[in-house]
Amino acid sequence: MNKKLLGVIDATTYFDDLKDVTTHRSLAALPFAGRYRLIDFVLSSMVNSDIQSVAIFPKYQYRSLMDHLSSGKNWGLDRKRDGLFFFPSPNLDSPSAGIGSFTHFAANLDYLYKSTQEYAIIANCYTIFNMDFQPVLDRHIDMGCDITEICQNGQSLDMYLVKKRLLIELIETRHQTGFTCMKDVVNGVVPYSLCTYEYPGLAYKIDSIAAYYQTSMKILHPYVLEQLFTSSQPILTKVKDEPPTRYQKGAVMKNAMIANGCMINGRVENSIIFRGVKIGKGTIIRNSIIMQKCQIGENCVIDSAILDKDVRVESGTVMNGVDKKPLVIRKGTVQGALMNS
Repeated sequence: MNKKLLGVIDATTYFDDLKDVTTHRSLAALPFAGRYRLIDFVLSSMVNSDIQSVAIFPKYQYRSLMDHLSSGKNWGLDRKRDGLFFFPSPNLDSPSAGIGSFTHFAANLDYLYKSTQEYAIIANCYTIFNMDFQPVLDRHIDMGCDITEICQNGQSLDMYLVKKRLLIELIETRHQTGFTCMKDVVNGVVPYSLCTYEYPGLAYKIDSIAAYYQTSMKILHPYVLEQLFTSSQPILTKVKDEPPTRYQKGAVMKNAMIANGCMINGRVENSIIFRGVKIGKGTIIRNSIIMQKCQIGENCVIDSAILDKDVRVESGTVMNGVDKKPLVIRKGTVQGALMNS
């Protein structure tokens, strides 16, 4: 399969409802599940499907994304042939056309011309899933399809498999056809054979704060966790050498996901705690997402909240959100007892 399928990840998407957590990063680099980024799921799925050449097409705030992925070493993509490629958008002012913008691809056609793979899988960066693309390719070939759209329960997952030669043709004729992206093609009247592939596994689109929060809470359930994180198809991410988390006397954990490098003195229930977080004595955290290197003082209460990286919460602070509308604290801000929500 390594000579047949090319991986293309569209990392240009921006959702206004996620602006509080994507002001300083691209959506693809949004932290998830304690130690991962959103892009880790689609990238790991590609690597586990033996795809050896992957192109990332970012647009806004992609410094953190490039820092996370680097040379692709953690995904086995630091290689002399093929590997990991970055193609930032040449026009930041143009609106995103949809997943697989032909204008963005057109600026990097040399990559498609030079690649040796016969087919391309075009995917978004914001879906949480763990998919083997081999059955998609097998069915695509067996059915004689020109384009296969991957769906779940009849709804598009914004992922498409297409023959590379046809993809190049669609890009080069975009001005004549009026098609701006792959979604335009599958929704239009075209002389191509269009197929769908129904993905039987779990898949969650992160297109809003509510979706991000609710999906994060879902992975605390053993069934969901086991479906997404498997030993046969591991979700790979950037490796960081940090010490184990230290649980002080009196610390209580209940249905919590705790990354390494933390210092826990309080009580954590039904929450996700990222790397390097410090939680003070007497503090209670419930139903919350606490991102990397947050510092939370003593005797605080945090319920149904999302704290972005490097947030500092002073002792005695109370912060309450609700399940359908969690409280979001932006990266690097300070919350004090006088600012109680």
